[in-house]
Order: sequence, then C-alpha cells, then structure tokens
Amino acid sequence: MSSDKGDTNIAHSEHKHHHEPHLDAATKAISNANAKLANPLRGVPYDRLMSDVEIFAQERGLTHILPQLKKGALIAQDPTAYQSHDMFDEEDKRVLNMEVTHKWKQTGTLYYMVIMTSLAAAVQGMDEAVINGAQIIYPAQFGIGDKTSMRDSWLIGVVNSAPYLCCAVVSCWLTHPLNQWLGRKKTIFLTCLISFVTCIWSGLTNTWWHLFIARFFLGFGIGPKSATVPVYAAECSPAPIRGALVMMWQMWTAFGIMLGDLIDLCFYFIPDRPGATGLNWRLMLGSAGIPGLIVCMQVLWAPESPRWLIGKGRYQDAYNELCRLRLGTVQAARDLYYIHVLLEAENEMKKGRNRLVEMFTIPRNRNAALASWVVMFGQQFCGVNVIAYYSSNIFVQSGFSQVAALASSLGFGVLNWLFALPAVFTIDTFGRRNLLLFTFPLLAICLLITGFSFWCPTETGTVTGVSVGIYLFAVFYSPGEGPVPFTYSAEAFPLYIRDIGMSFATATTWFWNFVLSITWPSLLLAFKPQGAFGWYAAWCMILWVLILLFVRETKGKTLEELDQVFAVPARTHAAYGLRQIPYGIKKFLLFQNPTPEQLYEAESSDSSISDDKATNEVREDLEKRTP
Repeated sequence: MSSDKGDTNIAHSEHKHHHEPHLDAATKAISNANAKLANPLRGVPYDRLMSDVEIFAQERGLTHILPQLKKGALIAQDPTAYQSHDMFDEEDKRVLNMEVTHKWKQTGTLYYMVIMTSLAAAVQGMDEAVINGAQIIYPAQFGIGDKTSMRDSWLIGVVNSAPYLCCAVVSCWLTHPLNQWLGRKKTIFLTCLISFVTCIWSGLTNTWWHLFIARFFLGFGIGPKSATVPVYAAECSPAPIRGALVMMWQMWTAFGIMLGDLIDLCFYFIPDRPGATGLNWRLMLGSAGIPGLIVCMQVLWAPESPRWLIGKGRYQDAYNELCRLRLGTVQAARDLYYIHVLLEAENEMKKGRNRLVEMFTIPRNRNAALASWVVMFGQQFCGVNVIAYYSSNIFVQSGFSQVAALASSLGFGVLNWLFALPAVFTIDTFGRRNLLLFTFPLLAICLLITGFSFWCPTETGTVTGVSVGIYLFAVFYSPGEGPVPFTYSAEAFPLYIRDIGMSFATATTWFWNFVLSITWPSLLLAFKPQGAFGWYAAWCMILWVLILLFVRETKGKTLEELDQVFAVPARTHAAYGLRQIPYGIKKFLLFQNPTPEQLYEAESSDSSISDDKATNEVREDLEKRTP
C-alpha cells in the first residue's frame, strides 16, 4: 500500500503547502554526517589518500603491510578501483571478483562464527520456550496451581516474566558497558555462561519465589546477548552478505523456540525419582542451559570483532582476525583501514553532543524513535508471546491432554521457524511497512478465531478452531512482525546515535514482553479466552493504524535518503497514511487500478525545483565539509 515514489511525493507536498526548506538545519547536519559516515573516503584525492595511509601505517605500527593497506584504501574508496590500478596483481583481482560472483564463498572461520552466533540465537529461543511446558506441571508442586485463583494466576505470571523484567530494567542497559570492557566474544561467553548456570539453578528450585529469583538472573543472560550477537555478526561479516547473516538471529531464535517445545514434549514422560519430585519439569528448565555451555566452549576459538579491537587501538590483532575472516589479505587491509576511518569520523561526530537528548529533540531522530517504538511495542502486543509462553496451557484449556498440548505447542514452534526462513527474502522484496500492513489484520483474525473457538458447543470444534487460529498466526507472524522490528530499528536511526537507539528499542521490546507475560494468566482468568484473545486482536488493529500513520518505509534506501524520509513531519506522514486508505480500498477491495499519484495532490514544477535546490544545497555543504 506504499511506494518509494509516494515518500518522495510527501516531501514535495511539504514544499508546496508549507513553503519550508526540504530539510531543517538539524536534519541537514545529520544528513551531512550520514553522507560522511556512509563513506568518509569519498572525494579524497589519490595523493592525499596514499599519504594518509602511510601516516596511518606508521602511527599504528603497520608499515610491514603498507602495500596491502594502500590497495585496501583504494578499494574502500571505490570498490572497482582494482580494475584500473596497476598495483593489483591477478590474485587480488581474483579474490575481489569473487566477492561479487561468489559472495557465499567465504572462509571456514567466518562460517564457524555463523554457526556459533546461530547457536547463541537458539539458546535465546530455548531460554524463552522451555517454561511453556514446565508451567503446566510445576505450579501444582509449588502450591500455586489453582486455576480459579487470581493470586495463583499472578504468581505464575510473575515467575514466567521474571527474565524479561530483568532485561527491561537492568540487563539491557548493561550491554554497552559489557561490550566496552569485555568485547563481543567475552560478552557472549559471559551471557551464555549465565544462561547455563541459571537454567540449572531453575531446575533445582523448590518454591515459586526461588524459581522467580533464578529466572530473574536468567535475564542477565538474555538481555545483553540479544543485543550483542547481531552486532558481533554484523562486525565480522563481509558487506555483500552482512544483512542475510544478521537476519540469522531471528531465524535461529525461532529454531530455539521449536527446540524448546520439542524438549518439553520429550521430558514430559520422565518419571520422578526418589528425592527428585517433578523431575520432568526440572529437566525441561535445566536442559535449556546445555546449548549455552556449548557456545561458551565454541566461542574460545571464534574471532574477536575487528571493529572492537580497532576501537581499543589493537590494530595488529584486528588485522590478524580479518585475515582469518576474509579470503585475501587485500580484503583484510581494506576492511581494517575502512573501519578505522569510520570510527574516526564517528568519534568526531559525537564530540560535544548529548546523543540521548538529540534522539528526542531533533525531529528526524524523534520520528525514527517513534517508528521504532511502534514496531517494537507491536512485536509484543500482537500477542505472539502469549502463544510462545502459554500455548501449552491454552491447548489444555481447549480440551487437549497435557501430552497433546505439548505436541501441539511443538507444531507452533515448527511453523514459527519454517515461516521465518522466507523472511530473508520477503523483507527486502515487499518492504518493511507493507509486510506489517498486510499481516497485522490477518494476525487479528487468527486471534479472534482462537478466542471465539472456545464458544464452540463441541470439544472437537474448540480444539480444531484453537489449533487453526494458533498455527495460522505463526504463518503470518514469522515473515512479518517477527523479523521487521530489529531490522527496522537497526536502520532507522542515524549512525551517530544508532547504539543508543538500539538500546532504547531493545529495552522497549523486553519491557512489553514482561508486561504481556506477567498479565496473561490473570487476563485469561478475568476475561476468559474469548476476551483475552479479543484484547490482543484489538491491539493488532490499533497497531495497524499506528503503522499506517507513523512507520515510514526504509527498504532499499541509503542513509541520506532515510534522512529525507524521517525529516517529513509526523503530521504530514500521518495525513499521507490516511490518504492510503481509499487507495487500498480501490485497489484491493474494488479491484481497480489507481496510480499511487492519486493519493497526493498534484505537485507543481516549483515544488520539484525547490526539492532539487535543497538537495543541491546539501551536496554543496557536504563537499565543503568532506576532507
């Protein structure tokens, strides 16, 4: 229901009706900064570039690789430079050509890193999912299993939500200091070790409050890991496949949820032993720590993030790691020098600025924060983790036996993982905003099917309706609201506040995850399944409106183009969203073929000239400021 051309037309309409510059002064400065950060070497003359490289090599003790650094700097400035400069030999050209023609041909070290980060994502999913099966067993043992008691419902919610309370309040905000002090590798090691210890601890508890404490400390393993692993993967990956590898986080987290559901089903049949009451649910919770222990051992041989090493002044170590991660030394030298100039530009950009304040006071940043908040809040209040954390209880309440409920939860996990696979392609094919606008009404319908099935006069009808509703929900969630929020938040913020913006976004999703998981048992008791699922179906439609009004499309746009998209005032974009409704009705309900231009008022030639003039002013200002 949206188009890139539509975004441009909004900007043009802004010129015509408000007679303001295309970009305000603050946004223009951000655009200039982003242009410089997009490639700080752009426009640097050859002689000066070579001189800068020589100075860099001398200052960093890298004169022994100076020829490679000079080649790397040229490629960093212009990826096609090897075709026109004599300094590149045939081996250099072969390796650089392979980046384009065989982009998935990479070193064993890189794929070792991919396996490790994928397993870390699976740890995340298992940590979240195993409580799904355990909670149909442990409440009775702890004396909080009365399904008619509001007190017991709240206590179950408190125990289940404990890790996400820790994430929202404490652990997510420790991500930056942990990464600064320990680096990416050691942070991943520490968080996976915490996951291992707290999962074993959870399986040894004998009261609900003891289990709450153990699971609260599990949050220290979940929060920083959720922010660190995707960043680590991005910093180690070559540019041509970086996006796909970062997307692996969502896919393998879904796999971990499926694996957790499978473990719940397998361990359900374990009988008690003398002195070990509830051995089945204890094994469910404890087993989630085993993959974390595997990651702890695996991370010892993984490379450290070259970007982190450079930030600490360890250039030789960074070059050694890049040689492990890249096929040729010319690629390693290119990435070493390019990361260096990027970090220098970023540090210069951050001087004297309160980035947290600017995230909300500069309109361009505030619009990005609002859009990011909407999609992150929506990831929770679409109701997905009601199903991920409580599906076993839901299936039992609909008429399933406990074994059948666990098997049905496994079915949800399988679909959640399988339909996350196409997200690697659909997110860039259909666009982030379009995927959300298309899937949210379908999610609402699926939740209504699930809830209203409890009104069926027969148990068979209830069981069938609940299963269909939950399974279709997984089908529509996984390629839409599943991968979009983290991808969207990572690209919406300008580079100089991106780390703060991602901390804000991550804390948002974990806070509302906590709210959802703690309130669901009492909500279910108070409003019955029909009302509880209807509540989240209503939120899906509210979120559809919020996305229509405030979430801008980011697919396929450069940093400079994103500045223009988010510079459009929120009121103007909301009006644009409202004008899309009749367009959507004509196209999708009446099967007419309206052109996107019918959504906007006709632009005059003056507005186009104004737009071109503003763009030229930005370019001229950039040329003056670029060294």
